[in-house]
Amino acid sequence: MKDFRVHVKMSDNTYIKKPYFSLAGTIADTAIADSCLACFDYTNALADVVVGYMGAPLDSNGEMNTSFQTLTIRNSNGEKMVQTALEANRIKIGDVAKGSGVHEKITMATVNADSIVLQMIGGDVKEQGMPKVVGEVMSSLFRFIGPKGVNFARYSIDYHLLRNYLHVLYEWGEERVEDSGKEEEVMPQYARDIVEWYLVEDDSFRELREKVLVASRVKKTAGL
Repeated sequence: MKDFRVHVKMSDNTYIKKPYFSLAGTIADTAIADSCLACFDYTNALADVVVGYMGAPLDSNGEMNTSFQTLTIRNSNGEKMVQTALEANRIKIGDVAKGSGVHEKITMATVNADSIVLQMIGGDVKEQGMPKVVGEVMSSLFRFIGPKGVNFARYSIDYHLLRNYLHVLYEWGEERVEDSGKEEEVMPQYARDIVEWYLVEDDSFRELREKVLVASRVKKTAGL
């Protein structure tokens, strides 16, 4: 979530919130399906209307189920659906979504520290997260200084696309992933554009890509 905490809704409708920084690095092994790591449709690109929490501010109580959601209307069909819902008093439209803060640096910091990425290149994956008190401080700090609103959404989208790009590079190799002329492309063009921006503008991402490619070649040579 935008407060850099995981929100878990319990059966009694209460929430448990745990700082990202207090999660064990190994949690991704069981929490993220393999298919999710090869998905680049993080924004549901073909949908007429998309509803999601990432670009909208949290209410003062910090509860996702009472906060506004971001509504993206992509075409006339989506506009008609939203208008029908408005006329039926099923939804309420708030302000236009806005954003602030730089998202690119925190995107790369997150990618470089991601346990899935670290496992690819033989990095040190922390089995234990930060102590909860320290994690709470870090989450509050990042909520204050980090990207907000639409820029938080950009951060989340970029991070997932970059991580998944590195994953498919590692699993399938450079030729399959980066040949955009094939009938069955691995990545849509908008994902390629985001990846290309980081490859051009960020030295650390280029270095990380090279490490993943080396690890992928070693894996194939070893027949793993």
